[in-house]
Amino acid sequence: MTQPHATHTHLPPADLRAALTAELGGAARAWLDQALDEAAAHPGTHGPISVWELRLAEAGRRCGPAHADAARVLVLHAARAGTDALTRVYSQGTADERRAVLHALPHLVPGPDGLPLVEDALRTNDTRLVAAALGPYAARHLDAHQWRHAVLKCLFTGVPVDRVADLGRRAAGDAELARMLADYAAERTAAGRPVPEDLHRVLALTESEPPAPGPVDPHGKES
Repeated sequence: MTQPHATHTHLPPADLRAALTAELGGAARAWLDQALDEAAAHPGTHGPISVWELRLAEAGRRCGPAHADAARVLVLHAARAGTDALTRVYSQGTADERRAVLHALPHLVPGPDGLPLVEDALRTNDTRLVAAALGPYAARHLDAHQWRHAVLKCLFTGVPVDRVADLGRRAAGDAELARMLADYAAERTAAGRPVPEDLHRVLALTESEPPAPGPVDPHGKES
């Protein structure tokens, strides 16, 4: 089974848990099972910090860095963390914990209330945070202006555009994005700098026909 790293956190939680469990060793699996049971039993805050928030901090040590994002997303889901809890974890947490919050948004926040967290991440120069911000939640809820600038941010900072969820759907037929890309390419060329290959890829997508409107499921896929 494919290793469940950050790019797999868009999976439905049941599938993500199955993938993660298959990869973890015995001690890590036992820790994860206990952490998820605790989060489900005590989803609110008990004392200065909730039990499940402590488990978020432990995930890297317990599950290893390759699996920590997935483990944290599962803990957040088990705790039924709403926008307030996610905002608290994001504002108080490490960069790793902030990334997990961004990955968890499409699983836990049905509307646009989590957009301030996405917008904050896109203002940073942390490329892993920027990549996490551009998952299915951003694909559904960022307006066209913000989304275009987020794509350009990827080109500026070297985040692969493969990390932008629903890139083909949102870029298709976007003449304004095409103009912005052409301007950026012209600036790079005039300065004697190479034009990122990803820019040509996105520019080609803008020339395609936009798909017919259709419902999008909670994990960012059109039905």
